[in-house]
Amino acid sequence: MNYLTNACVDLLREVRIKNPLIHNITNYVTVNDCANAILAIGASPIMADDVAEVEEIVSISSALVINIGTLNQRTITSMIIAGKKANELHVPVVLDPVGAGASSLRNKTTQEILSEVKIDIIRGNLSEISFVAGLSASTKGVDTSKADERNDAEAIAKSVANKYSCVVGITGQVDVISDGIRVAKVANGHKLLSKVTGTGCMTSALVGSFCSITKDYYTATVTGITAMGIAGEISFIKTREMGTGSFHIGIIDTLSNMNSTYFVERAKIDETEY
Repeated sequence: MNYLTNACVDLLREVRIKNPLIHNITNYVTVNDCANAILAIGASPIMADDVAEVEEIVSISSALVINIGTLNQRTITSMIIAGKKANELHVPVVLDPVGAGASSLRNKTTQEILSEVKIDIIRGNLSEISFVAGLSASTKGVDTSKADERNDAEAIAKSVANKYSCVVGITGQVDVISDGIRVAKVANGHKLLSKVTGTGCMTSALVGSFCSITKDYYTATVTGITAMGIAGEISFIKTREMGTGSFHIGIIDTLSNMNSTYFVERAKIDETEY
């Protein structure tokens, strides 16, 4: 077991001991999935997006996860106010720029959040992070487009990490995580994860859970992304004849049973330092 895998395992144990509160301003398509993923991994979710309470909720939380999946003007305001309060209180902020590159509203909102709030971790697919990097992205709804698959995920992750002084996690066939200096590639996962709504959102929620208990946001991001990949692999093994509905539930089941043995046996993490 290498040093990074060992550090991930430590976070996996610690999150269940500390049971941190994770504040989510997320989208209504996947809000239930995100809450259940957080519970399954050992943290505690609160899904609060009204502007009248977000500052209070942030003040009692250990992390804030902002997800722009189902945008409206009301929640945009809440996201920025919550993010600023989190910065004031040194609460880590995770941004999931769902569908960035797909519409003017999403593009403007992503840029506004990044200019108004200090983001600690950005987690998205290659098209979304390509847009954040300032490249011409051709997002297919909330999925990576075929055209953007040619982009260099490693170079983009490092570029965005350095630009915003944050950790970047790009999920795909091989996940890429960078803090601008280190780069980890995670080869866990299963292609069926792309056939279930919310697996990306759940991944960001898991990353939020782990970054709430450490200042090492790079390791927290690797842990959250790897845990979701392993959950997809194990769920498929157990539900392969049953279809995507059972696979979906199997992800939550596996996360709830995730332990150091599962993690060490299955984690496929390769790290490079520049």
